[in-house]
Amino acid sequence: MAATPRGAGDRSRSAQRPAPQAERRADARRNIKSILDAAQLCLARDADASVADMAKAAGVGRVTLYGHFKTRADLVDAVLTRTMEQSDAALDATDTTGDPREALTRLVGASWRIVHQLHSVLRAAHRELPPERIRAVHDRTLQRVQTIIDRGRDAGAFRDDLPQRWMVTTVFSLMHAAAEDTAAGRLDADDAARVISATLLAALSAPGTVVPTPAP
Repeated sequence: MAATPRGAGDRSRSAQRPAPQAERRADARRNIKSILDAAQLCLARDADASVADMAKAAGVGRVTLYGHFKTRADLVDAVLTRTMEQSDAALDATDTTGDPREALTRLVGASWRIVHQLHSVLRAAHRELPPERIRAVHDRTLQRVQTIIDRGRDAGAFRDDLPQRWMVTTVFSLMHAAAEDTAAGRLDADDAARVISATLLAALSAPGTVVPTPAP
């Protein structure tokens, strides 16, 4: 049997092992996922959850957490972004075709379920992030709203005497106001989607048209 060249076995075993840099990257990805998973759960329970609480829930030290997210605001931003990406995937299943007013009502209903479930994350975001950042993270959802409003204006169902962006802002603001009122006990969560839809249809319907009544 031919002798194995000196050092060849060591080189072979070394080639089979991941490079230290690759291992560090894999560890970093695992840590980031664990931190985001834990932070999302912590913030969903308590908008004031501390960095120490989130690090403990993730099974990492604060130094490790701060190595990936320099401030609590950075972590809240990452959780909000991730939450909205997950929400967008859920909203993809919502039917926004057909009558624009019915489509808006369906979208409001689907969106409200998400907003209500995640209102604590949104409260944390409002305390840590500037309004323009929060709106930017909602961009895909707001684009859905804008598309429906555009169709409604073209069909004569929605008013065209108000700026389009203002109408989208009205939808955005009302949803978040409803989340705050629900959290404060001023609005019944089970009735919120109907209240939001009724308010929006009254505000957005073209003058002189019959305003539909959302189903209870």
